[in-house]
Amino acid sequence: MLNLEHLSKLLENHRPAAAARVREFSVGGTPLAFNSLPSIMGVINLSPDSWYRESVCLTAEKAIQRGKVLAAQGADIIDVGAESTLAQAARVGDSAQNSQLIPVIRGLRAANIPVSIETYSPAVTRASLEAGASLLNLTGTDHSDELFRMVAAHDAAVIICFVQGKNVREVGDYDLTADPIPALHDFFSRRIECAQRNGVEKIFIDPGLGFYYRNLQDSALRVRHQMQVFLNTFRLRDLGFPVCQALPHAFEQFGEEVRCAEPFFAVLAALGKTDLFRTHEVPRVRAVLDTLKVFSP
Repeated sequence: MLNLEHLSKLLENHRPAAAARVREFSVGGTPLAFNSLPSIMGVINLSPDSWYRESVCLTAEKAIQRGKVLAAQGADIIDVGAESTLAQAARVGDSAQNSQLIPVIRGLRAANIPVSIETYSPAVTRASLEAGASLLNLTGTDHSDELFRMVAAHDAAVIICFVQGKNVREVGDYDLTADPIPALHDFFSRRIECAQRNGVEKIFIDPGLGFYYRNLQDSALRVRHQMQVFLNTFRLRDLGFPVCQALPHAFEQFGEEVRCAEPFFAVLAALGKTDLFRTHEVPRVRAVLDTLKVFSP
């Protein structure tokens, strides 16, 4: 069981990393001060295959309204996607994604809400950035140079997700080493270098804990891995860029109380010094972060 002794040992073994500061920048005109205040990304799913039903919006009007509500509840950025990452979900073509995404992006930007687009497609990325998206939540590794150049051309930001495969829909097994951080550190070092070479300077890194790897189907194994990465997140901060974490669901453990899972994991992510919390449960996670802030000096 997680205890104070575990946390104390973790800090003592990696104290210099805990003191590292990360780059701060604006997204969609909103300044984000990661070294003093974590930020929240709310989620809107336009795909009917997405299992988190509270986040699913099947019309542009409903999606725009949900985005406005999430912003009022404390979300700094709204992340919109038109294809589910579930392994069994239907693939959605570029044109179909764009027809769903573009009206939502334009509607949210008209309300001065920063918009992130979750995709690995160059065509969807191009159309979304032209429509006003300020952040690419990049869930793939293919076409990297092309995608990064698009981001740079629009003075946008990018979330570089850890993906063991071409994209989130084509992953195999996760490399479950005893300590996942060295592999993550090496992956992000190379990807950051590629992004900067193509002119991108606003960068987040995301360990990709919400993706569906075949060998992480056992719930206990998956949750143990997620908890370990959350608590060790601060060890990635010496790369110099803020860390985004997608808060997981752990529905096998939480059952009917599944909507409490993301706020629970937010505590672990905050202890690990996560900078951007991607969540379907914005008001609950905002309350958690506000409560944790009470203990700050």
